[in-house]
Amino acid sequence: MKKTTSVFYISVAVAAAFIFWGVVFPENMLAITEQIQGFISTELGWFYLLSATFYVGVGLYLIVSPYGSIRLGKPEEQPKYSYVTWFAFLFTAGMGIGLVFWGAAEPLSHYFTPPNAAPATQQAAAEAMRYSIFHWGIHPWAIYSVVALTLAYFQYRKDEPALFSSTFRPLIGNRVTGPVGKIIDVFVVFATIFGTATSLGFGAAQITAGLLHLFPPLSVLNDNLFQIIVILIVTILFSISAITGIDKGIRILSNLNVRLAVILMAFVLLLGPTSYIMGVFTQGIGSYAQNFFGMSFSMDVYNPESSWVQDWTLFYWAWWISWSPFVGAFIARVSRGRTIREFVIGVIALPSLFGAFWFSVFGGSSIFFESEIGGLYAQMEAGGTEMALFALLEQFPLTFFVSLVTIVLIASFFITSADSATVVLGMQTTGGMLNPPNSVKLVWGIIIAATAGVLLVTSEQGLDALQTASIIGAFPFAIIIILMIISLFKELQSEKAALTVNRERIRQERLALRNDRERVRREQQLLKKERNKLRNNEDENDKTKK
Repeated sequence: MKKTTSVFYISVAVAAAFIFWGVVFPENMLAITEQIQGFISTELGWFYLLSATFYVGVGLYLIVSPYGSIRLGKPEEQPKYSYVTWFAFLFTAGMGIGLVFWGAAEPLSHYFTPPNAAPATQQAAAEAMRYSIFHWGIHPWAIYSVVALTLAYFQYRKDEPALFSSTFRPLIGNRVTGPVGKIIDVFVVFATIFGTATSLGFGAAQITAGLLHLFPPLSVLNDNLFQIIVILIVTILFSISAITGIDKGIRILSNLNVRLAVILMAFVLLLGPTSYIMGVFTQGIGSYAQNFFGMSFSMDVYNPESSWVQDWTLFYWAWWISWSPFVGAFIARVSRGRTIREFVIGVIALPSLFGAFWFSVFGGSSIFFESEIGGLYAQMEAGGTEMALFALLEQFPLTFFVSLVTIVLIASFFITSADSATVVLGMQTTGGMLNPPNSVKLVWGIIIAATAGVLLVTSEQGLDALQTASIIGAFPFAIIIILMIISLFKELQSEKAALTVNRERIRQERLALRNDRERVRREQQLLKKERNKLRNNEDENDKTKK
């Protein structure tokens, strides 16, 4: 542990204290965290909505701004990874495990508990798809993009360490290496722990539900014990993957995840109500675009009895913000050499479109079968949100085999997400090392797994506890992101001035070169005339002699 910094020891100590608190005094922990979460949701929900939409505006501006041509690295650098591998990294780290968990569950839930429409109606189905696409579309990927871009810019353009505190140098100068910088990095570590633990908790719950669904004899095990066993096994697997590094373990698993996800999606699309799904996708995209601004600022302020926005939109915005340190740092890690415009378009556009299609396939199919046959929502109510996908797969042939492959996909996403998170946490607690020691990654893997386990088993509503942790962890980091954006634009403005000077210098040099070429051209013309004149004189002399 010689390469670790004080941030490592402070963060480990506080994380261990939180885990101890949850194990020894679970009721007290849940009561206090729920009070904090309730205050943030009711009193500061507007802050989450405004900040998330602000991040969208920043991302879109960077695409069309003059800064778009700036490369994340040296001017001649090219990206290390192909577009296919890069997208695999984005998809796997960004929200792969969440898409599998919520792909069928969220639209089905909205169908019966819509924000405005009457339940289980065609209008409710339209709202269900529109809000599902909204929650997994441009907003989360814009959050990821501004965080990742800021990190990549300062790391590769300004040669700063791979630390979040390093992005604050234009604002606080050399204090980034002092107590202020360490506080920033500690906040980042905790947002990452809570955000990652939430996702891993969802994954563990769904793996457990899938195994119990396929192998009923396993139901003799206590649910909490079963989930702990799943977390323990997957922790061992992602620890092994973390040791192999990004170019081996994470890269191989990321490509595998995308292939399995596409195969599963194609299976449901082609054997399910294909025409209905494509109609859902087409109409869903249009409805999303049409209602984008209204949904972005909706607070349900005129309907105080409703908690729909707090339960869904605010939770998602908090989840994405709390997950953005890990996802942003990982995306930055694999994006060196791309221009700002290429980076932002790649991070926002393609994953958002893929997510919309994913929800159209799984969510649209769930609503279709529920309205035609029924029973899916009842299974989800009885077995938990994590049962929705397996209830859907029962409507298809080869149910057992496909469900088993789905569990493998969830486990693979689980492993890759946790693996990536340990790399990022290792970077933040070793002074910005791009390849942290395996011992450090192992420590963080254990802490993430323990946090997810504590949040799952210390409450009867384990998933609600995970959501509570996300909302709490996101609040301080939402402020950090805003300050990061200010710092980024301050540095970009300085670079723009330097680029303007360089551009003027290059223009003057080109003008001087053009003048030199024109002078040389005139001299060559004069020389040519002189040669022609001499040649004519010689011809005249020859004629005279003859």
